[in-house]
Amino acid sequence: MAQEVFLKVHHALRSFRGEAEIGSWIYRITFNQAVNVKARARYRRPHLDETALAHAADARPGPDSQAETARRDEALAACIQTLPEVYQSALRLYYWLGASVAETAVLLDVPENTVKSYLHRARQLLDGMLKERGYSYV
Repeated sequence: MAQEVFLKVHHALRSFRGEAEIGSWIYRITFNQAVNVKARARYRRPHLDETALAHAADARPGPDSQAETARRDEALAACIQTLPEVYQSALRLYYWLGASVAETAVLLDVPENTVKSYLHRARQLLDGMLKERGYSYV
């Protein structure tokens, strides 16, 4: 994917107007490419069989704890997948990548208060979905 992004950047470099920082511009190209790849990969996701899962190393204590954590993680991932793309992006940038609200706003090309709204709404939706599945968001 990185190679595809650099090719797109190289081909689009002449159209760069300098209205934004080059890093933000390249990030946006990368972000769009990742969204496209994700959309294509959703239908080609490989599935692991029981033997691959049985050989996976796990340092968490106790099988009950492991199973509960796995079920919670699967429920959270499934809930996140159902969120609108902008909410998913805001959550991933802010929580997984550690971007600040200001950085997330620049990368999503929206005002900071909009990012705060996206994060708030995403957390509310996740809380409701997880409660329906019997999990607490906190």
